[in-house]
Parts: sequence; C-alpha cells; structure tokens
Amino acid sequence: MKKPVKAAKATKTTKASSVADIKRRQRAPLITPSDMNIKATKDISAAMNGVLADVFALYLKTKNFHWHMSGPHFRDYHLLLDEQAVQIYAMTDLIAERIRKVGGMTLRSIGHIARTQRIKDNDADYVEPNDMLAELREDNKLLTSRLREAHGVCDEHHDIGTTSLIEVWIDETEQRTWFLFEAGRSADSTGH
Repeated sequence: MKKPVKAAKATKTTKASSVADIKRRQRAPLITPSDMNIKATKDISAAMNGVLADVFALYLKTKNFHWHMSGPHFRDYHLLLDEQAVQIYAMTDLIAERIRKVGGMTLRSIGHIARTQRIKDNDADYVEPNDMLAELREDNKLLTSRLREAHGVCDEHHDIGTTSLIEVWIDETEQRTWFLFEAGRSADSTGH
C-alpha cells in the first residue's frame, strides 16, 4: 500500500514543478535571436503591426462587401472581391512572421486590431455596389501609403527581408486599386 502513496507524492511534486515551470515560462519574454538592435526591432514591429491591423481590417471589409454584394454586376463583383480577399489574407501570416523574425511581438486579438487599425470599418446594413468598390479602392490606396511608410522604417534599419516583401505587397495593392477603379467606372454610350 505504501507504493501508491509514494507515487501520489511523486505526482504532486511533478504537478507542482510543472505548474511552476508554466508560470516561469509565462513570465519569460519571447526573445527571438536577431541581429537587429532594440530600436530597430521596436520601430519595425510598430510599423508592421500597424500594417497588419490595416490588412486584417481591409480583409474583413472586403469579405463583408463580397458577402453583401447585389445588383446586375453581382457575379463579377462578388468574384473580384473574393479574389482580392484571398490575396489580402495571404499577407497576414507573412507580416506577423516578419515581426517575430526581427524579435518583435505581433497583434494578439480582435481588440488589439481594433485599437491599432487605421482603415475604418463599415457596419452599414446596405451599401450600394459602386460605393463598395469606391470605398475599397480608397482603402487600398491608404494601405499602399501605409506600406510605403513601413518600407521607409524598414529600409532605415536595413531590414531587407521585410522591405522585399513590402515591395511585392505595394504592387499587389496598387493592382487591387486599379481593378476596383476600372470595375467602378460607368459605361459610355458604346458600352465601354
């Protein structure tokens, strides 16, 4: 009978050290080795977390408009916005991982996104299709300018990995802006 008592004591000791270990790890900072100095890590993380929040906000707005599209151009606009949302969402993990690679911390919640985003939400019950396209066009233009700002910060700190990705995202965002502009234009008398 004494053997089970020893096993119970060992289990309690193991649980206690396991709990202590978990608490210690929770207090320990996530330190990612990087050749970036503390200021570079802080500046790049702040710039890219701002971009990440805007990308999440733009993704959700694009999907919102995709889900609530209506009218005679429904299919074309619905598919266009779905394609754009996929492209926007694809940025999120790469942005967050770049922040972690340089030693920073990323956004942690929807609330954190809401406090950080600069792209405005649209919670209206109904938005005209052309207004949706125009709003997304302006949001993509805003994202382009935010990406350029972040590029400047990353370039200042010689973060070639992040600047290279930002250059691709600027090109993609400019293309989305262009497509939204063209899709929202009125047809002339020739049908073009």
